[in-house]
Amino acid sequence: MSEQLPYRIGHGFDLHRLEAGLKLVIGGEHIEFDLGCAGHSDGDVVYHAVTDAICGALGQPDIGQMFPDNDQQWKGAESKVFVAEADRIMREHGYVIGNLDVTIILEKPKVGPHKEKMRRNLAFLLGCEESQVNVKGKTHEGEDSIGEGRAIACHVVVLLQKNP
Repeated sequence: MSEQLPYRIGHGFDLHRLEAGLKLVIGGEHIEFDLGCAGHSDGDVVYHAVTDAICGALGQPDIGQMFPDNDQQWKGAESKVFVAEADRIMREHGYVIGNLDVTIILEKPKVGPHKEKMRRNLAFLLGCEESQVNVKGKTHEGEDSIGEGRAIACHVVVLLQKNP
């Protein structure tokens, strides 16, 4: 990345099947529920989408290229390591978080009781103020695999700003 723009915008998306017998981790929070995310790592859709949004803003490879699911070192890994690497790359390129907007889409469980903890987790990992992070929860009103409670998805938009 040669041009040092004052701002860069990225979008991240992730989706995982929900299956019985797995832990549910969303935004770094372990949530008691009878279903969890199927994935090579801990399946944290928020952390995966955040990683992709930051790397996308910088024109870097996506999470699947950086942490391939056929590499056994990432089997069961906590997804905070992916966010930490995206943060390292962001800072190496001279950027910091301007703001981060997270939309979690699932039917159950409700994310409302966990949003503030998720926000704190993200702010801590990314070295920014909690006021720079927004976390929202939405449903799919009973439609498709998400609405039927068989999947969870997350969209993230990030604004990076040049570190003064």
